[in-house]
Amino acid sequence: MNTELDHLKEVLTRARSEVAKVIIGQSDVVDQCLIVIFTGHHALVEGVPGIAKTLLVRTLARILSCEFARIQFTPDLMPSDITGTNVFNLQRNEFTFLKGPLFTTFLLADEINRAPAKTQSALLQAMQERQVSVDRDTHELSPHFTVFATQNPVEYEGTYPLPEAQKDRFMLKISMTWPDRDDELTLARRMLGQDTPEATLASGAVASVIRLEELSALRRALDRVVVRDELLAYIVDLVRRTRTHESILVGGGPRAVQALLLASRASAAIQARDFVTPDDVRSLATPVLEHRLILRPEYEVEGLTVREVIQNVIQGVAVPR
Repeated sequence: MNTELDHLKEVLTRARSEVAKVIIGQSDVVDQCLIVIFTGHHALVEGVPGIAKTLLVRTLARILSCEFARIQFTPDLMPSDITGTNVFNLQRNEFTFLKGPLFTTFLLADEINRAPAKTQSALLQAMQERQVSVDRDTHELSPHFTVFATQNPVEYEGTYPLPEAQKDRFMLKISMTWPDRDDELTLARRMLGQDTPEATLASGAVASVIRLEELSALRRALDRVVVRDELLAYIVDLVRRTRTHESILVGGGPRAVQALLLASRASAAIQARDFVTPDDVRSLATPVLEHRLILRPEYEVEGLTVREVIQNVIQGVAVPR
């Protein structure tokens, strides 16, 4: 393994260790968040309230030396509330642009599906182009701008469905589930003392593992992770199979191929390897495809889930040797 990948491996190991000081369990979720960050994409995080979604993103921002901002999406939220607006300055006799919370590095878009389409479209430009247009002027965002958008999987009253074009721009759908009994018991014990997760983060016990300017170089190091031609074809065949599967109305597009490829490469680096294996691809197929697929109504009525269909697709595509 070359020097760049050695450094990346060290950073990822330290990052996971620092996150574990605050977030109890959720190792797969942490790995998927790191995959999103180090490939320069965005994530849709789904989980019930109180599962530490906000705390996780704040912790990641701390260890990677990034700015953090949170926006609570509501039905009355306007695009200017997140992008910023021009305000007339009487002293200078000119308009001055006041930046909104979108001008950060890590943005937690809390309950994104509660905002109307007009507000969601403002976020769409920022996610795709990392820039914002206000009154015909274009303002650049951080090159490391990353959106972690959350959704509540059990409460849909007063929400607006995310358009397919926006969901396609999320690299992964990260599902945060309840902690297992041992992890929840550990959390309960910590709540009796002074080392609660929130207190640990606030106390400064969580250290930064890199400077922000190092992030670009670490992302380039992923280019050195080898993907064999057979695995490349395997990724393409998996996604193409979703377009012809009998129970799928809308399958994965070219962005799904790109996301699965880049995510698999980052997963290999997290596992301290400089090559991708079929297991990397299979383990990330569900997070990459779940929010992109639409089942046919007749199969949904029968109780079939997208996850079950993805597993069926995986079993139907030959694994390269």
